[in-house]
Amino acid sequence: MSQKKSYDKYRKTAVKSASREKLLLMLYEGAIKYMKRARAAIENDDIKARGENIGFAYDIVMELNNTLDHKIGGDIALNLEKLYLFVNDKLVEANVKANVQPIDEALKVFEILYQGWQEAITNLKAKEKKAV
Repeated sequence: MSQKKSYDKYRKTAVKSASREKLLLMLYEGAIKYMKRARAAIENDDIKARGENIGFAYDIVMELNNTLDHKIGGDIALNLEKLYLFVNDKLVEANVKANVQPIDEALKVFEILYQGWQEAITNLKAKEKKAV
């Protein structure tokens, strides 16, 4: 088995066995990774890589948006939806204008959200351990 096939198999297993919290963080990590790649592609005037990476990031952000539960999440879900739509608007703008500034704005939002989710998950796990 080739190294790439082995890695793909490992990655699929990691996703299938991950907790909901880990999957959420993995989606954020993926979106941030693709935004950074798109930013580099813009700087290198690589139109194909720019479009591909912005497309991947856009799809991840849309998936995060589509999984929001407004009945349970209330105002938090509504605010996340607004942020996700803002980020996707910035991704489209970056792609159309071939400009890094909108990507930087989208990245900043996602890096802050990622940090927030990391802290929330860590705090939740700490509370669960204390309860046991």
